[in-house]
Amino acid sequence: MGREDQVEEREVLDSIFPEEITDISETEFRITVALDLPDAKEDDEPPKFILAVKYPENYPDEAPQLEIQNPANAAPHPYFSVADDRELLLEGIDETIQENLGMAMIFTIVSALKDSAEQIIQDRKDAEAKEQEERALAAEREENKKFQGTLVTAETFVKWREGFMQEMEEKKQKEEEERLAEQKKNKIKEPTRLTGKQLWERGLAGKGDEEDDEDVPTEGIEKLAVEA
Repeated sequence: MGREDQVEEREVLDSIFPEEITDISETEFRITVALDLPDAKEDDEPPKFILAVKYPENYPDEAPQLEIQNPANAAPHPYFSVADDRELLLEGIDETIQENLGMAMIFTIVSALKDSAEQIIQDRKDAEAKEQEERALAAEREENKKFQGTLVTAETFVKWREGFMQEMEEKKQKEEEERLAEQKKNKIKEPTRLTGKQLWERGLAGKGDEEDDEDVPTEGIEKLAVEA
């Protein structure tokens, strides 16, 4: 165990990561890890991080020294940041390291880190989608309130009825006032028709229409004539 195992593992890693691995020294190297995102477009640059590895003398019986670095000129990603997420990623592989002590573990570590980073991105996307959905539902509920009536209770019904009766009374009064005003405006004053007695007393009997003469009591006229 020790240096011999380290050399052997390093040869295996060369075959797995032929273009992604770079040696720093005999016991140090870096592996560039590109993340696979299910909804990424073909031309999109995937988010990446660099895993810097340094073998201690007793590796693999002792845990390797690890550091996560940001690639040079890496494009920012909306759901992943090496600066913000490196501690979270390293803490997440503590159990993996402890489970693999005594065995070559760098490939297992790389795989665990890659899976964790991809899960971080997916969780953040899901959280954002959920937040957007909740905002949309809240906006929809507010919009629906415009079309919902007030819940009817005995108290609200009495209050509504009082207001309704008052409104109807005011409407009736207004209509009556308008009717009277219109009637007064359009009213034509008709000439007063004299009765037959009034015509006789004024000496106008026989000068009006025959229809007017019908109002004059004949019996009364004959009696007045005899007495005269």
